[in-house]
Amino acid sequence: MQADHAGAAGPKPRTEGAAARIDQARKLIEGAKFSEAAALAETLLDAPLEDDQHTESLYLLAVAQRFGNQPREALATLQRLHGESAGHARAWQERGHICSAEGWHAEAIAAYSRAVERNPALIASWRCLAKLHDRNGDRDGAQRARERLEFLKRLPPELVHVTDLIHEGKFHKADQLCRKFLEGNRRHVEGMRLLAEIGTHLKIYDDAEFLLESCVAFAPDYIPARIDYANLLIRKTSFEKANEQARRLVDMQPNNPSFKTTLATTLVGLGRFDEGVALYRELLTADPTRSQLHLLTGHAQKTMGAVDDAVESYRQAHHRRPDFGDAFWSLANTKTYRFSDEEIRHIKRFEKAPGTAVDDRIHLCFAAGKALEDRAEYDASFEYYERGNALKMQENRYRAQANENRARAQMETCTRELFERRAAVGFDCPDPIFIVGLPRAGSTLLEQILASHSRVDGTMELHNILALAQRLRGRQADRDSRYPQILHELDSSYFRRFGEQYIDQTRTYRGQAPLFIDKMPNNFMHIGLIRLILPNAKVIDARRHPMACCFSCFKQLFGEGQEFSYGLEEVGRYYRTYVRLMDHWDEVLPGFVLRVMHEEVVDDLETQVRRILDFCDLPFESSCVQFHKTERNIRTPSSEQVRQPIFREGLDRWRGYEKHLGPLREALGAGILDRYPAGRQPAPNAPRPDSRRA
Repeated sequence: MQADHAGAAGPKPRTEGAAARIDQARKLIEGAKFSEAAALAETLLDAPLEDDQHTESLYLLAVAQRFGNQPREALATLQRLHGESAGHARAWQERGHICSAEGWHAEAIAAYSRAVERNPALIASWRCLAKLHDRNGDRDGAQRARERLEFLKRLPPELVHVTDLIHEGKFHKADQLCRKFLEGNRRHVEGMRLLAEIGTHLKIYDDAEFLLESCVAFAPDYIPARIDYANLLIRKTSFEKANEQARRLVDMQPNNPSFKTTLATTLVGLGRFDEGVALYRELLTADPTRSQLHLLTGHAQKTMGAVDDAVESYRQAHHRRPDFGDAFWSLANTKTYRFSDEEIRHIKRFEKAPGTAVDDRIHLCFAAGKALEDRAEYDASFEYYERGNALKMQENRYRAQANENRARAQMETCTRELFERRAAVGFDCPDPIFIVGLPRAGSTLLEQILASHSRVDGTMELHNILALAQRLRGRQADRDSRYPQILHELDSSYFRRFGEQYIDQTRTYRGQAPLFIDKMPNNFMHIGLIRLILPNAKVIDARRHPMACCFSCFKQLFGEGQEFSYGLEEVGRYYRTYVRLMDHWDEVLPGFVLRVMHEEVVDDLETQVRRILDFCDLPFESSCVQFHKTERNIRTPSSEQVRQPIFREGLDRWRGYEKHLGPLREALGAGILDRYPAGRQPAPNAPRPDSRRA
């Protein structure tokens, strides 16, 4: 990995006493001993530190340099800090202070604006923005800044602190402080909204939804809570309810383009693509500079199969903002687009640019990786994939051990005895077909095959089972989680109720067919729960050669979740855990899961189609073999690939990168790889991964 890309290195080991020395530097600044503080910060930066300690030391050095009348040195330090942590709000505030003192008013406004965009609790930035906008004659800008400033002044200090902690990523500390405040202010709407925001960051969506639903009930005209409520419902794919909230927002402010954008997004989510795209286009006619809106339009068009239109929308997005990484990645993520020489030079140039935000750099790295992969420049391609993954890994909180602990809890708790004792407690509806496994394992192809049958509706990756598991888990940390142990303790009536709720909640995504598909891959962790609440459901395990599957995950930038995929060792450990858990389900629930190998579908399509349909108690229909002719909306990265006849080109693409994949091979281990000695098929003497057990 190249050293000139700040932030790409892995975490540094903790230095004992570093936290105390950082605190000492902070106190030196408070005591106006700026040269001593700067010297201490520089000493800290020469030592091995954890990433957050390194960032804080840089920030304190910049502050000490500014107060010590060294503005140029402070700007150089901040430039370094921006390269490593572009989202550091106080660093942008510091830049604003320096630019303002130097009389660079436009630069100061830009810096303060970035600061409050990243942390809206920065009172000093809002105060300075109000003064600078007044100075420039920007009355609207000054008024917005003053309104926010007044809002923060009216807010209880505890909640200002909570807001600050949230935007610094200190969610657990923010949660504790917010809960303590709400103990004495139970119906404080902004307090409830902030607690919901914390829950959203921690992915405790049901709690967040309850809080926001209460907020809009207590204060129907409080727009911030209603905005958060609509956005959370979109994140949960509860598009019908989100649409109701978006319409309320538009009714309250008919000319607000942000609210109209939210409404268009809910229409797309509901499958009303023509209406949603028409509204996006209406908004773009009024303001064609909105690059994010071009991107959203492209996503909708791609889902509809209008790939040429989507490509043009993505191009418009990056034309409006040349460093817009997501626009370039979205082009790459069509899987069929080929970048020109000039486009590749553009991507590389902006990926290196010091002013490019980390999120844009991540997207540009993955786009460059795909562009170079398509040219068979595998070494250069891997360099970009590796860099993008390293940057992405820094910002997620994935812990392989926690995932393995969850799988172990499932194996220890979900025993054959549990399923025998609770054999008839669920809802006997046969409608759902769950497709589980890892992403990039061929699940979209299986979904397209099944959705081509007249009796099956394709939907999307539904979050309902994951949400139920989270509800059963509660707010506790993993070590204190009630789930899955609670499956032994619940009254039997709950299981039927959960099954009925699942069918009711997913009805909005279905058409008129009697069966439907839930393609959430992560549901493999909860097959025991599925069996208990929906005993007549069908479960298909989409499986692919481990090296091919894992590397395909590694080079895919996911919109949300799948944090395990951003490291070769992590994705290998995840695959190994997945196989162990699937072996467990085969043992305790024989015949409940059908394993389908992607390579076998590619090599002998009709045989595998007949096998899948037989498992789902469906008669054979030739349309399932001619799946590429089926016209439907497809919401995954493979959407364009499954609109073509089946192809073998990508099966062994990973071999071009094989010399770089030692950590992945080691993490998978011989026990997994020995099942595939020839590269594709399971070993003859190993348990057949695709067998249905009697």
